[in-house]
Amino acid sequence: MTSVQLESEAEPRRQVGALPFRRLPDGGFKILLITSRESRRWVIPKGWPMKGRKPFEAAAREAYEEAGLLGEIGKRPLGFYLYEKRLKSRDFVLCQVKVFPLEVRKQLKHWPERNEREDRWFSPSDAAEAVAESGLAGIIRAACKRETGLLVSNGLLKGGEK
Repeated sequence: MTSVQLESEAEPRRQVGALPFRRLPDGGFKILLITSRESRRWVIPKGWPMKGRKPFEAAAREAYEEAGLLGEIGKRPLGFYLYEKRLKSRDFVLCQVKVFPLEVRKQLKHWPERNEREDRWFSPSDAAEAVAESGLAGIIRAACKRETGLLVSNGLLKGGEK
C-alpha cells in the first residue's frame, strides 16, 4: 500500500529572513519592512538558503538584494514563523522562516530589487500591526522589548545598552 503525502502535510520549506532594525537616541527601535513583489504586503527581507553560505549570511544577502541594507547580522535566530508562499504556478507552499536580527548601518542608494519594492521604517508596534503573519508580529514585538534582552543575547547590543 502506498501513501500520497498532501502538500498541506508536507514539511514546511525552509527560508531565512532578516529583521532590519536601527536604534534611536532614546533607546527605542525602528524596524524596516519591505513590500512583497506580488501581493505588496509588508514583509521582512527573506529567501531560500544559499549554497556555501550560513543561514545568517544568506539572510544578510537577502536584506542587501531586497532593500539595499548593510549592517551587522546576528548569528542566532530570534525565532521562526510560518507563512504560505504563492508560487509562480499559483500554488501555495508552507514555508518556515528563520529570522535573524540585522542592525542596519547603511541603506544604499541602488540595489538589485530597488524598483520592485517599497520600504518604510516603522515603530515596533506599527511594524507588528503591518505584517500579516502573526508569528512574525510576535517576533517583532518580542525582539524590541528592551527587557527581553534578545538583541543583547545575539551580541548586537552590549550589556547595559538599550
